[in-house]
Amino acid sequence: MSEYENIRYEVDEGIATVVLNRPDRLNAFTRAMGREINAAFDRADADDDVRVVILTGAGRGFCAGADLGSADTFSEQNAELTRQHDLGTIDGTPRDSGGYTSLRIAASLKPVIAAINGPAVGIGVTMTLPADIRLAAESAKFGFVFARRGLVPEAAASWFLPRLVGMSQAMEWVATGRVFKADEALAGRLVSRVVPDADLLSTAREIAREIADNTSGASVAIARHMMWSMLGASTPYEAHRADSKAIFRLRQGPDAAEGVSAFLEKRPPKFAARIRDYDDVMPQWPAPTDDLS
Repeated sequence: MSEYENIRYEVDEGIATVVLNRPDRLNAFTRAMGREINAAFDRADADDDVRVVILTGAGRGFCAGADLGSADTFSEQNAELTRQHDLGTIDGTPRDSGGYTSLRIAASLKPVIAAINGPAVGIGVTMTLPADIRLAAESAKFGFVFARRGLVPEAAASWFLPRLVGMSQAMEWVATGRVFKADEALAGRLVSRVVPDADLLSTAREIAREIADNTSGASVAIARHMMWSMLGASTPYEAHRADSKAIFRLRQGPDAAEGVSAFLEKRPPKFAARIRDYDDVMPQWPAPTDDLS
C-alpha cells in the first residue's frame, strides 16, 4: 500500500518524480494533497541520491485547481476547522494552503521541473511557478481564474508571476481570469517548451538526466538558491558577495577538483560533495518572516 493517498513518489537513477494522483478529479488540489507534496519534497531534499525532482500529474490533467467539492477546501461549514488547521498562521491569519505548498517547492534543494500535462488551473498553475523549468504538453491549458471565483491568486503568485512573465502579461491573465492554451503560455514565457503530449515526460527526464549525470549537486543547489534569492536584490554587489563566498568554499571541496580532473581526462565526472556540507554558503530562500507561526 502506498504511503501517500493523493500523490505518487518514485525515484529512478537520481530522478524523483512527484505525481499528483487523483486522476478521477483531474488531480484537483486538497489540503491533504498539499501536505503530501510538502512531505515528498522533504524526502527528496533528505536523499543525497536524488538530484532532480519532476512534478507532473496522473491521467489527462495536471491539476484542475482546488477541489471545490472537498470538505477540506472552501466550504463555510469547515471555516473553523480551517482556522485550527496545522498549517499555522502568518500575521495572525490562517496560512493559505497553496502558499504552504508553493513555498516548500521554492525552498527545494534540488532543481524542479514541472511537466504540465493537460489542464493547470488555479493552484494547478500557481504551484508550478516556483519550479525552475516548466514544460507543457500541447494539450495543456492554463488559467489564473481567481477573479472569476471572487478570490485573488494564492500560492505567492503575486510575487512569482510578474517576475517570470512581466507585469503586463501577468495582469492580463489575472484580471481576465480566462483559460488559455499552451502556445500562449509559451509566447508569454510561462513555459520554456511545448512538446507533443507523448513526449512530455521523456523530455522532462532528458533534461533531468543531463543535470543528474553531468553536474555537482552542491553546485546546482547553491546556484538555484542564489538565483532565486537575487530576484529581490537591490544591487549586484549582493550577488557578488554571495558568489564570492560560494566560490571560495566550493574550491576547497571535492567537486571542484573532480570537475577539473574529469574535464582534463575527458571522462564523466563523479561528484561526491553533499549539499548539507555547504549550509554556510547556501542562501536561505525563501527566508521565513517573523510573523510566521
